[in-house]
Amino acid sequence: MTGYLHIQAEPLRRLVREIFVAAGCAPEEGARIAKYLVQANLTGHDSHGVIRVPRYLQWMDEGRLRPNQTITVVQDSGAMALVDGNFGFGQTIGPQAVQLGIDKAKAAGVAVVALRSSGHLGRIGDWAEMAAAANQVSIHFVNVAGSILVAPFGAAERRLSTSPMAVGVPVPDGPPLVLDFATSLVAEGKVMVAFNGGKPLPEGSLIDRDGTPSADPSVFYGTQDRSQAPDPRRGTGAIRAMGEHKGSGLSFMIELLAGALTGSGCCGPGPRRLSNGMLSIYLPAETFDGENRLAAEVRDYVAYFKSARPAVADGEVLVPGEPEQRSIETRSAEGIPLTDATWQAIRRAAEGVGLSRDTIDQTLTDAAST
Repeated sequence: MTGYLHIQAEPLRRLVREIFVAAGCAPEEGARIAKYLVQANLTGHDSHGVIRVPRYLQWMDEGRLRPNQTITVVQDSGAMALVDGNFGFGQTIGPQAVQLGIDKAKAAGVAVVALRSSGHLGRIGDWAEMAAAANQVSIHFVNVAGSILVAPFGAAERRLSTSPMAVGVPVPDGPPLVLDFATSLVAEGKVMVAFNGGKPLPEGSLIDRDGTPSADPSVFYGTQDRSQAPDPRRGTGAIRAMGEHKGSGLSFMIELLAGALTGSGCCGPGPRRLSNGMLSIYLPAETFDGENRLAAEVRDYVAYFKSARPAVADGEVLVPGEPEQRSIETRSAEGIPLTDATWQAIRRAAEGVGLSRDTIDQTLTDAAST
């Protein structure tokens, strides 16, 4: 691929940590942000990786994202809790809310945690993986108040957020099965990646205000200066909902579950502060597996599922989480591919918070132009 750098995960984590510490985050928080953003890149979810650095800094400058916050427990009734993220970084608020759910489920046999007013929670699969590591099945519904990006089925203007969801199932002696997707045809971050010169969008992922399907990210972001962080408020088009009426309906219900029920607020109408709401359900495997049959049943079904004849020659049937595991192996060895535009945006962001060019360029020690 031309126009890419391949950067090893560790120096990239180090640079991202230094950027956010210089911007006002505590060292521990800077390390968490770096950990989760780079992990998203490693799994192949570049839309939720380090491309987010300039936007997070922009949100901090605008007062929409607050460093060094902790969750506030608003309501606690045994197996259920409502918590407020105080508009803190999702890479801090997310683990706190998930750990609370894990602990409650261990004590009560099942738990529901409603999180409101969190900063961007990043790759939601991280939270399903965290629960799976504690031998818990988990389901997560997420919305974004203040972020109207997606056109409902049959519409040519925005009314929905990307409304992601994730489901995780632990697998003994192996990586968990994790389904993690936005209910839009593509995540907004993938539009950002394409805008920065990365992987093109599938045809028809977007829709212009006149109802014309498109794959041109400028429909969504407008024709703005590429040296600035992409801002969807400058575009007139929308992302399309996945699965036509089914995806649109699922997104609608997620808005109600993660936005209305948590108190975080749906994505519209009217001006709303940008934040994530997340409704999470935690189900410890041992609660439902008194006969110790779950692990064998999961293994057997995975084998049966994958044994289906591929639709194309040399094809393969993959289970949820398998592409991410393969991406981690490849990118851990070969480095994380970043477009020139993304790398330059990160450089400008680092210089903007006062990091020296020497500090920034040190990251390139393990990078190779391709």
